[in-house]
Amino acid sequence: MSGITLLGIGALGINFPGLLAQIINFGILLVILRLVAYKPVMRMLDERAGRVRESMEAAERIKEREAETAQEVEERLDEARKEGQSLIAQAQQISARIQEEAREQAQKEGESLLIRARNEIQLERDSAIARLRGEFADLTINAAERVIGQSLDRRAHQRLIDEVLAESSFKGD
Repeated sequence: MSGITLLGIGALGINFPGLLAQIINFGILLVILRLVAYKPVMRMLDERAGRVRESMEAAERIKEREAETAQEVEERLDEARKEGQSLIAQAQQISARIQEEAREQAQKEGESLLIRARNEIQLERDSAIARLRGEFADLTINAAERVIGQSLDRRAHQRLIDEVLAESSFKGD
């Protein structure tokens, strides 16, 4: 049967010894390629796959680091916002306190000026009253001296008082 099969293959135009030689050559070529080219190509492909894997891992680490950094930046921004709000609140409190202190100081100064003005007015009033009393006493004494020096009639007294008042500093202004 093997002769029939060989003759059938030959009828197809296939040269069996040539085919067998080509198969053997192909096998030898595969062994040589495997020893010479396949291992270096596979090593190169493995190295390349390793570099791609390392690059992917590095990219993943970079993404993770970027996410961590973004979160850290957000946290710092939140802290800065809170700190800024705290500083603004403190500044507002200080401003309110300064305004209140200024208001109290102005009120104290106003009260002090008012008390000083009242005291000065009181002193001026007391001084004016004292001067008036002194002048009135002088006028009374002058009038009494003239009345005593003259007769005691009513018309003469009135005339003397009018003269003393005319001579005095009180001119009815």
